[in-house]
Amino acid sequence: MTSAATLHAHPTPERPGPGVMPEGLLRALDVTIGKRMEGLLAGDFRSTLLGAGSELAMIRPYAPGDDVRRIDWNVTARTGEPHVRVDLAERVLVTWLVLDTTPSMQFGTADRRKADVAEGVAIAIGHLATRRGNRLGIVTFGDESTYAIPPRQGRVALLGLLNAVRDEEGGPGTGAPSLGEALDRAGALARQKSLVVVVSDFRGPRDWRRALLDLAGRHDVVAVEVRDPR
Repeated sequence: MTSAATLHAHPTPERPGPGVMPEGLLRALDVTIGKRMEGLLAGDFRSTLLGAGSELAMIRPYAPGDDVRRIDWNVTARTGEPHVRVDLAERVLVTWLVLDTTPSMQFGTADRRKADVAEGVAIAIGHLATRRGNRLGIVTFGDESTYAIPPRQGRVALLGLLNAVRDEEGGPGTGAPSLGEALDRAGALARQKSLVVVVSDFRGPRDWRRALLDLAGRHDVVAVEVRDPR
């Protein structure tokens, strides 16, 4: 199983990567993110839809066609009439990572580039976003070598993330050229209420303000700004 601590290519002086990411640190981040996203994680995400789940929505009289496995025998015994349980449906959380791969991210005056810091953030988010059956989708933006990867689970999602942040040959060009367009693309791809994490230095065209507000009106949005000391 691919872990977040090992999810990176071999470092080079030009591309040192995010550095060591201890599992203990990721677990601590998991607690912080879990509190921020309370009510959204799989099993805790309360859907407005009725269906299979673990939280009771109502108990009603049995109707032809109901699943007999949903019969509540205690209520049936008390009333003398068959009743069935109807639960709130549980839905997995879909996280969309919008990742900056523009040339400004190649700048760095400390021990690594902004792109390396962003890679560490992306790996940590990927680790959290693929827990418990949740899914991760990715949109990168920069030049013609960008990615738009549909939501996936587990190892497949993490490997897709690795390709998106470390692919030296470039992506298939399905992402977006600017942050504003990447936000619009993520909004168009996100078909259910999702968590959208934007990792960028927020330099370049200022076309992202309206798109960010529009996206935040429909989804939970977290913005991570990557800076260089200079």
